Amino acid sequence: MSEATDTSGPVLAADGTPLKRSLARALRRQKLRALGLVAPLLLFVLVTFIAPIADMLFRSVENDIVADTLPRTVVALKDWRYDGGEIPDEPVFAALYADLAVAVEKKEHTRLGSRLNYETTGTSSLFRKTGRRVDDIGEHFQDQLEGLDDAWKNPETIAAIFAADPTAERYRPRDGVAAMLPRASAAYAKFAAFTESEGDVAAEEKPWELIYAELYADLTAGQGAPYEGPEAALVRAAVAAVPGFEPLSFKEAFIEVDDGWESVEIWGTIKAYSPRYTPGYFLNAVDMQLTPEGIERQDEGQRIYGLLFKRTLFMSLAITISCILLAYPVAWILANLPMRTANLLMILVLLPFWTSLLVRTSAWKVLLQQQGVINDIIVWLGLGKFMVWVENAWNWFGTTVGFIDPAMLVDFASNEGRLTMINNQFGTIVAMTHILLPFMILPMYSVMQTIPPTYMRAAKSLGATNWTAFWRVYFPQSVPGIGAGSILVFILAIGYYITPELVGGTTGTFISNRIAYHISSSLNWGLAAALGAILLAAVLLLYWAYDKIVGIDNVKLG
Repeated sequence: MSEATDTSGPVLAADGTPLKRSLARALRRQKLRALGLVAPLLLFVLVTFIAPIADMLFRSVENDIVADTLPRTVVALKDWRYDGGEIPDEPVFAALYADLAVAVEKKEHTRLGSRLNYETTGTSSLFRKTGRRVDDIGEHFQDQLEGLDDAWKNPETIAAIFAADPTAERYRPRDGVAAMLPRASAAYAKFAAFTESEGDVAAEEKPWELIYAELYADLTAGQGAPYEGPEAALVRAAVAAVPGFEPLSFKEAFIEVDDGWESVEIWGTIKAYSPRYTPGYFLNAVDMQLTPEGIERQDEGQRIYGLLFKRTLFMSLAITISCILLAYPVAWILANLPMRTANLLMILVLLPFWTSLLVRTSAWKVLLQQQGVINDIIVWLGLGKFMVWVENAWNWFGTTVGFIDPAMLVDFASNEGRLTMINNQFGTIVAMTHILLPFMILPMYSVMQTIPPTYMRAAKSLGATNWTAFWRVYFPQSVPGIGAGSILVFILAIGYYITPELVGGTTGTFISNRIAYHISSSLNWGLAAALGAILLAAVLLLYWAYDKIVGIDNVKLG
């Protein structure tokens, strides 16, 4: 006994290692094993959920296209002021030509025009028209050089001046040529890189007109005089002849192509959206805009997104409340019926999941239209006077609330007092309530199933009425199911766009329909991402408020 208890060293495991180290190793292995089990799920969530959200948030502020397509123009515009009221000077137009000539060859000018057209109408057509005639500006210099010597018409001649090995498939600049002919060398490097990306050899392709324009600028500055490489005599002859060449004003040339370049607004838009990151998309999403003069509100007729956000929140709440009112008694009946009968009725609840969403929505179009089943029944029952009263009450309510369309429910301009229940907010609420109702019933039913019926009997035995027993005993225990169903239905409703698109018309569409439009039709992905980010922030804010008021721990799925 004395030998067993008289130990001065650390406690050892069965293999002889210290027990503390052995336990740490076992715990580390357990954590790695658990990480390996959840790693596929984490990777799936990262790729399909986190990464798309991160990409959406980035697209909502990303604005690389202006700086990447017009890099020299952006730099030249730094000292130009919009509030001066004058368009930029000649150096800015020269930089615009150098950038636009490359963009036209790469077919990037149309994307740039489309991007800026979101901010200033007419920019897209301006860039398209200029792109078709930008070669004419470079041909002014090309024709004069080729008129000086036919050798300038030969692609091999140009390649011999700028390339270390004109016969090589990959372009490599000649040593020293960038210092003597900097602008022309840079233009030829872009030409060679683009040509090779197309699978061709630069020395065998016709050079861009931009190369001749940049070569003229270098020779005019006297930078070609010390050139001693291949075709040196040709270059020196051009240096001597360029003073007699006919000059060209890039500013006048662009204005001759399209007088839109005389617009200060166009240049102000280019400068305002020249940074690589912009708040412009988010400003547009809240009915504001980034202009050359600063942040301003959109015109009255273009302020639609605030209304759409209000409408989306209101209708999502209306759909959620409708689902609660309809789902609660159904879930209570299912939870209190015998299991055999409850299972049979549950099949009817799940039946909509086995039917196509488009079929269910189309069925509501048939039911709700003015010549549909519901209207026929109303006319047959002679409920016209009652519907007039409903219309007057709704008009008063809609006018009082403000952002609800008073005419979304009824309109008696048609024959026999038929209701207008389709292509408006009412049709959207009805159709989406039907579609999302199972998502409310199932959480409620699963929670109500766990409530022992003995609680109600005990309350009644203590003198409580049926209503008091329900409200004080049963209902509080069913609140977690209501919370779970409400969150599920509200989040699904706020992002729905198929059903509102089919039955919502002009007054029943959601903000998600506008997001889908910008993604698939207008291709304004930045604005769509900004709208999506604001919608995500609104959902998170409501989720936070729900957690503070109700408590997310009280949400149960049974």
